[in-house]
Amino acid sequence: MDEIAVSTVVYLPPEEIYEFLVDFPRYADYSKHLRDVRQSGDGSPGTRYALSFSWWKLTYTAESKVTDVTPPTRIDWTITKDVHAVGRWRVEGLDDLPADAPSEAETACRVFFEVEYDPDSVSAGDIDLPRFVSLGWVIDKLRPVLQKEAERIVERIVADIEGRPRRVELTIHAKPGP
Repeated sequence: MDEIAVSTVVYLPPEEIYEFLVDFPRYADYSKHLRDVRQSGDGSPGTRYALSFSWWKLTYTAESKVTDVTPPTRIDWTITKDVHAVGRWRVEGLDDLPADAPSEAETACRVFFEVEYDPDSVSAGDIDLPRFVSLGWVIDKLRPVLQKEAERIVERIVADIEGRPRRVELTIHAKPGP
């Protein structure tokens, strides 16, 4: 399994952050490659999403489902078609404000975006590839794109949720080796 995990500090209470994150269809506004989100449900477990992506010469619609929620700290989901992937948003309240917190900050949380996926679970028949392009080549090129996309989404969400842009320090969490 490959993993993408990024986090940053957000200067709001967990409840406000959670309400923002559970509104998944707005994510298309933050992503360079996510073109459309169709939702069936209210964000609770069982809610399904069709996520239409476009990158390079490829287009693909991923289908996901919310599997569990623990307001205001966690939203878990899984991809239900073509690729084995699970992910989550986690919100952890911080006991103390970071030293570089904005002067008006009263509370802080660390927000995590985590995805685990098995690139070997995708088969060439699942994705319409251009002629002479191998699935292996696409997967190798896509790994850094996925990491950058996760970073971009978190940065843009922070600016929107806090109501003002600021320099966001992202922490990339590496999966421990075998």
